[in-house]
Order: sequence, then structure tokens, then C-alpha cells
Amino acid sequence: MPFKPAENPKCPKCGKSVYAAEERVAGGHKWHKGCFKCGMCGKMLDSTNCAEHENELYCKNCHGRKYGPKGYGFGGGAGCLSMDSGAQFQGEGTNGHVAEPKAVTKAPEGEGCPRCGGYVYMAEQMLARGRAYHKGCFKCGDCKKNLDSVNCCEGPDREIYCRVCYGKKFGPKGYGYGQGGGALQTDSSDLSGDFTSKPSAVDTSAIQASPGQGCPRCGGVVFAAEMVLSKGREWHRKCYKCRDCTKTLDSIIACDGPDNDVYCKTCYGKKWGPHGYGFACGSGFLQTDCMTEEQMASQKPSVPIDTTSIKAPAGQGCPRCGGMVFAAEQQLAKGTMWHKKCFNCNECHRPLDSMLACDGPDKEIHCRACYGKLFGPKGFGFGHTPTLVSTEVQGTPFHTEFNPMTGPKAKDGKGCRRCGCTVYEAEKMLSKNLVWHKRCFSCFDCHKSLDSTNLNDGPNGEIYCKGCYGRNYGPRGVGYGIGAGALTMV
Repeated sequence: MPFKPAENPKCPKCGKSVYAAEERVAGGHKWHKGCFKCGMCGKMLDSTNCAEHENELYCKNCHGRKYGPKGYGFGGGAGCLSMDSGAQFQGEGTNGHVAEPKAVTKAPEGEGCPRCGGYVYMAEQMLARGRAYHKGCFKCGDCKKNLDSVNCCEGPDREIYCRVCYGKKFGPKGYGYGQGGGALQTDSSDLSGDFTSKPSAVDTSAIQASPGQGCPRCGGVVFAAEMVLSKGREWHRKCYKCRDCTKTLDSIIACDGPDNDVYCKTCYGKKWGPHGYGFACGSGFLQTDCMTEEQMASQKPSVPIDTTSIKAPAGQGCPRCGGMVFAAEQQLAKGTMWHKKCFNCNECHRPLDSMLACDGPDKEIHCRACYGKLFGPKGFGFGHTPTLVSTEVQGTPFHTEFNPMTGPKAKDGKGCRRCGCTVYEAEKMLSKNLVWHKRCFSCFDCHKSLDSTNLNDGPNGEIYCKGCYGRNYGPRGVGYGIGAGALTMV
């Protein structure tokens, strides 16, 4: 079988085979490194300044001179003025404005320039709505003005126009419509000479929508150019007005009424807001909204408000007066709701807050001082302040022993470990997950008051001071005593 050498791509310039060590790629072809230069000026090219046109390479400057637009204002680079008409290329049959244009290679249907149908190369490509135009073809379809991405408008006929021609051809016509804002134009090419045909106000209800889908006021179809949204409903811009005063609304002053219509804030307050003495549209003035004097007198509030006038179900109202507690005057204390005016000390009637209120065993609330007088420990050494005082209040229990068995009994295991009575937050003391009254929190043997520094929990569930704990449960024998270094035979 005869040997067949591998087929290598041919250089478009010299026609010889191109091997991998010397190949340059441009325009889908492979070139020799020595052939990869401009066909006009002979400048060596690279990937940044190469422009390919019909199997020929050019630098960007020469490609612009040969195939770019010619005439006043077009030059080799931006911002320069050139009168290059392409006369030097007329012998080559270029597409200059003076010579007959060169035949353009036609592209497959739908792939080339929409205007001339030829192939569009990257160096001269202009884009409009996903379609590529030649730079020379990227002009207005009417006035042939050169376009760019700022003033290009694509018409319904899939042609491109400048803004002025687009407005003349597809914009609104008639009295008051012109090329720009504030202009007057009738465009006699489309209108008769008589002004009787000028349009009146646009009837937005002419195209009726399906029930429940159009403008809530006129029922017409709402298009995107005139759509205003309010609470998920679409309105015409001209229909989005107050139902009563027809004031034009926006998202700040619009109020949705219970009748599924829209109002301004003033009309909404008049129609749906509270009425009577002291109520107005929203500002601090006095409005009675055409009410009679008898109606105003009947609705005028009296000075003292009786909070017990609306009784609540048993166990759900204010613990002091039994009335219904509403959110505007609600005060909380241990899961119970109080009126703001009832939330005061039961003894001295001092107004309370969350820092001063103490829940007592009598289901009432007290300030800290009154709670200490009524339910705190009594006797020598107990007082309101860290002084030695003996306080005796008439009519309150006076506890002289360490284990008073008074007060409501708690459920098994939930009360005070020593007396078994309910322990409230203001007098709670803790030891090994057990709760104690402050008055019961003392040594079981010597009755010395304890705190967290000298507390010792005994095996019998009681609490002791350090000395009594050591005597009862400490080690015995020679060398062990109440303190270090003592000798005892206890």
C-alpha cells in the first residue's frame, strides 16, 4: 500500500502547508508566521490588531481605510477628521463611495446583515436586538442617518430608525404630539387637513377585560405602559384617583377602603375613620363631621374612666378591679394582666413597674418596702436596710421562731423545704435545687442566718453553717476538730 503523507492545512496567502510549529490562526484559517502580516502596509500582526476579510489579513487601520465608511467625519481613528474617499483603492474595486461597490458575499438566510444579506465580520459588526449589521448598513431606514446604540430604535417592521423617524412613523399622532416634549405637530402625511379628527381623551374602557382581571374602576384591560399597582390590583394611571375628591394618588397617600376602592388619606379619614369630639382627619384640629350637638355630647368622654364597666370572665380580668384589660393599658405581673391605673402598691398605692413590683402571698402586688414590712423576717437584726432594727407592724404576722408554719401550703416538693409553704420570687433562696424562704434560710442547729458563702447542705436534706456541719458530719478522732490544728476527741 503506497504511503500517503498527512494532509496539512494550506496557508491562504502562499498556498503552502502550515505546520504546527509556525502556525497562526485567524478567521478560521491557519497562516505561516511570516505570512501573518497586513496585506496593505506589510505590518506584522498579532491577535490584538488582526482583521480578516475574505481570506486576506489587514491591520485595523488599513482595514478601516479599505472597507470602513468614507467621507467627511470618518477617519482611521476616533476623533480625527478625514476626507479619504478611497480613491487609492478604486483600481481594486473597493466599496468606496465614489467607485462602484464591490459585490458582497451573501450569507445563508437569516445569518447575515439584515439590510444587505452579506457576511458580517467582527471588525465591522454592529448589534441591534441580537442581529449583526455592517457598520456601513447601520443607518436609519428613512433618513439614512448613521446610528449608534444610543439613538437606535427598532420598529415593528424589524427595521432600525433614528428616534425622530421612529416617532414620525410609529409614534402617536394628533394635536399635542410631536418629535419631542412640548412640541406641536399634526404630521399632515397621516392626518386630514381638518382638525375634527383629532383624538379626544383616550377611552381606557374600550377594550374590556375578563371579569375580575381589568382595572377595578373602569373594567378595561390594563397595559404595561399605564399600569399602577395597589394591593395586588392593576389600575389605569388615569383611574388611580380618590373615589370622593378625584385627587390623583400615589403609593404614599393612597388608602384602600373596605369597599375595595381607593381614597386619599383625608377622604378615608372622613369616611371610615373615628368620628366625634377630638377626632379629625389626622392632624391636631377639631372636627365633628357634621354631627349634631346631642351626638357630640353623647360621645364626649367623661373625665374619670371606669375600668370596671366592662367585666371580664372570672379569672381573666384585672385582679384588682375585675374589669376587661385591653392592650393599650395592659401591665403584666407573673402572668396576670392589670390595668395601668390599678398597677400600684396595695398598701402605699405607689405606682409600680417591673423592677419594683413584688407578688405577695395574698395575691396582691406590693412595692419592695411594703412587701418587706408585711412578709419579710421580723426581729432583732432584720430591717429594711442593713441596720439593726426591730420592726413590729401591727396586724402583720410576727415570727420569732425559725420555722413559722403560716401561709398557703404548696404542692409536695415545690414549697419551702423547711416550712412547706409557697415561696414567692421576692423571698426565694436556693440551695442544691431546693427553694427556701429568706426567713427559713438559717442553720438547722444554731439558727444562724446563711448565705451562699457559708451554706452547707446536709445528708438529711437540711442546711447548716460550717461549724455545725463539721460537728454533725465531719471526721472524728485525734487530729480532727472544728478548725485546722486543733486536737479534739469529740
